[in-house]
Amino acid sequence: MRRWIMHVDMDAFFASVEQFDNPELRGLPVIVGGQSDRGVVSTCSYEARVYGVHSAMPMVEARRLCPQAVFLPGRMKRYQEVSRQIMAIFNDFSPLVEPLSVDEAFMDISGMERLSGSEQAIGIKVKAAIKAATGLTASVGIAPNKFLAKLASDMQKPDGLVVIRAEDAEALLRPLPVRRIFGIGRRAEQALLQFGIATIGQIADADIHILQKALGSSAATVKQLAHGLDDRPVLNSSAAKSIGKECTFTHDLYTEEERRHAVLDLCGRVGWRLRRSGVVGYTVTLKVKFASFKIITRSITAEGPISYDEEIFTLVQKLMQEVKWTEGVRLLGVSVAHLEPAGAVPILGFAEDERLEKRNKAVDKIKSKFGEEIIKRGL
Repeated sequence: MRRWIMHVDMDAFFASVEQFDNPELRGLPVIVGGQSDRGVVSTCSYEARVYGVHSAMPMVEARRLCPQAVFLPGRMKRYQEVSRQIMAIFNDFSPLVEPLSVDEAFMDISGMERLSGSEQAIGIKVKAAIKAATGLTASVGIAPNKFLAKLASDMQKPDGLVVIRAEDAEALLRPLPVRRIFGIGRRAEQALLQFGIATIGQIADADIHILQKALGSSAATVKQLAHGLDDRPVLNSSAAKSIGKECTFTHDLYTEEERRHAVLDLCGRVGWRLRRSGVVGYTVTLKVKFASFKIITRSITAEGPISYDEEIFTLVQKLMQEVKWTEGVRLLGVSVAHLEPAGAVPILGFAEDERLEKRNKAVDKIKSKFGEEIIKRGL
């Protein structure tokens, strides 16, 4: 049986929900995110992207680039409601669904073509079912593995459907820049360029010892991806567990400095637990319980796998910008979900900084000997 993995990514999800619920916004640049000067863009419509606006951009910069846009704070409950509709549709097409965030997921549809037609036909049916249930469009990528499926879903956005077959994969990959490999960031790109390696094809052809000089322990995994090979399984929701830590405070927290210190400590504990377990994750969640016992959660999905304290803290800081801190905080929690073995994918972002890697290893060594309470990070 041929293996087929589908990656479904909703198009500008939060902004598209707003445009669907309010037809007057259709065709207008819509930017959803934190409204303060320190806020960040969660999602923006394609009309806003024409002006250079993108997710994770500081809201101040978004206002400068596109002052005529409609700026909205977001309605997480509404987005989660629509997300549940979408995930229910995925479960109708496959028993193996791995959500990555509220608006994207992997599905293993191997063998499903016997019931629902060809792999492309399944993609068409999934897109049509989402459109009928929510009024929204999705981009779909179908390929023999996760890496290629995610790459395919991004090739014809919005409302795209791309199938990459195993026999075509390597030829398609060869001319693409190295940054198109999931897990290769700016520093890794610069390291590869020092050896004259600028394309995925050049990675595939490179000597492993050269790649090790540029990429360290991730070299073998990156070379496999450059050949279009990726054997990671699709993990359903019961298997894709999380690692996290919560803290209930003796006295409610009221200041930004108090909250930042508390969150930094939590990120350090979560990062340590991830590395001790030999896993990396993708989705970071911040949980807040206020003095009134009201509980909210906010989540964000990283561009690549994370396990370092600083990576987690950077994402949690973005989530904190989305919270209205109108009362004291009784509890804070941080967790990382959608876990995979650390060796399954190359490490992105901060992990490319050797100094950071050494610092985390040093902290881990101390904690392994004396326990996680022995050391805390400072701002």
